[in-house]
Amino acid sequence: MDDGFTALRNRSESRGSSGLPRLRARPSAEPHHRRRRALALGLVAAVALIAGAFAGAGGGTVTHAFVVTGNGYFARLQRLAGTGPSSFAGLEHAAENAAIDRTLAYTPYVRIAGSQHKEIALTFDDGPGPYTPEVLAVLKREHVPGTFFEVGIAEQYFHTSTSQIVADGFPIGDHTLNHAPMSELSASAQQTQLLQQTVQIGKYGAPFPRLFRPPYGLWNSTTLALLHKYKMLMVMWTVDTNDYTRPGVPAIVHSVMSGARPGAIILMQDAGGDRSETVAALPQIIHALRARGYKLVTVPKLLLDNPAPHNQQISAIIGAGG
Repeated sequence: MDDGFTALRNRSESRGSSGLPRLRARPSAEPHHRRRRALALGLVAAVALIAGAFAGAGGGTVTHAFVVTGNGYFARLQRLAGTGPSSFAGLEHAAENAAIDRTLAYTPYVRIAGSQHKEIALTFDDGPGPYTPEVLAVLKREHVPGTFFEVGIAEQYFHTSTSQIVADGFPIGDHTLNHAPMSELSASAQQTQLLQQTVQIGKYGAPFPRLFRPPYGLWNSTTLALLHKYKMLMVMWTVDTNDYTRPGVPAIVHSVMSGARPGAIILMQDAGGDRSETVAALPQIIHALRARGYKLVTVPKLLLDNPAPHNQQISAIIGAGG
């Protein structure tokens, strides 16, 4: 029975003009060797693709972009590693926004989140300012996120820090245009304070803020009505470090640690004066909280993981701090 291979052999052994049989060329590799080599090359290519995908997602310097099109596994991997709506970052951002919406459904403000997990949020008011880059450097070195409540008028001088906060993926909340006492203003003036701040931070890449902190802790029913209109959550604080008074590094650290508990929101300032003590205290605060088993997160992440209690008890901090 002719299986094809016999015919190939007969052709390769047919005689030439000399009458001598032609020598049959030996295949470079047997079929099973060729299959193994093809498999090995395929595996190498797959590893290279995976390495390229993760190199592009790691945030380091990449000389050549790794681009995958289509709907296959690697295309999905690349999308998830990016910053679009279907990326890990995009999905997390959507979940955190949903957590803010759920919180707003039953309270217009929070002073503390729930205690479901041992998490705490560090927040910084009054920036951006000359000490904001130092605060950001500490957070980056310690791999800790922060939530920043910025004053719009400061952007003209220190907007580089705002761009860095956006690049770092940290949320920026509204702290009015010029640190105004909201309860002392008319409705139209309050609206201007809220919206002009959003315009200023928007120039440097910040999205419309979902969070608001009233300067000096001053607000009224008009403030809450405006926040409801713009879907902002008013974020107060669990612990005020009073760092703006420059009480000394040990005092700042002590105020945080004495009030630390799951769901706590810590108030500090990164601008508005000499904040060198805050910068010096920050690493000690981070290390001490971690030593107690706390995880440091942003305010939106805190609310996602630890839904806030309905009864917030904020009357004691009205007109103080911020």
